[in-house]
Amino acid sequence: MSKGIFITATGTDMGKTYVTALLIKKMQELDLRTAYYKAALSGAESLEESDAGYVNRISSIKQDPKTMVSYLYKQAYSPHLAARLEGNPPERARILTDFKRVCETYDYVVAEGSGGIVCPLRYDEKEQLLLEDVIRLLGLDALLVADAGLGTINATVLTVEYMKQKNISLRGIILNRYSGTVMEEDNRNLIESLTKVPVIAVVRPGETSLSIEEVLLKTVFSEVGT
Repeated sequence: MSKGIFITATGTDMGKTYVTALLIKKMQELDLRTAYYKAALSGAESLEESDAGYVNRISSIKQDPKTMVSYLYKQAYSPHLAARLEGNPPERARILTDFKRVCETYDYVVAEGSGGIVCPLRYDEKEQLLLEDVIRLLGLDALLVADAGLGTINATVLTVEYMKQKNISLRGIILNRYSGTVMEEDNRNLIESLTKVPVIAVVRPGETSLSIEEVLLKTVFSEVGT
């Protein structure tokens, strides 16, 4: 059975895709057969130009792009609005089927969300599908990407509390854009103290490798659907 993890963030532009690419690259370096999956992606003309294409290039997983994303929209809006304007709104059945197909081929699957935890993928008269619903649908625990700088304590604590209320299991936090200042280290300590969730890694600007021990990295993954 495959193992998986879901990557979400405290908001848009937290560097979630960049961190995801480094995480998968690290898995590749450890000879752990790992794939990428994203339910809905907006703001790209093609898969190669999208977040999925970026992850494929940076991590060197050489995954078939068609298996990486279920829904691709050209408009650079929230997926629910892009889907409303372009048609072809996300369907739960297709998302689950596509995800399971990837799980059948790879030992580990890293699923990336869109925007922050409350990002709507579909919101119309027929169905309301938020990112949190996708996490539960796929049966995954989560990792949270947050900025290391000013304002992150409030954003991270609120996001963690929301996830707890929604019964989403959070395995750890990764701080992006970390340069090691006194403020950033204080942010890290306070986030761990207030949320009781460990910061499992920090990512410095321009870093090309994720610094994390293999044993710790493996512990964030759980069997899909358990």
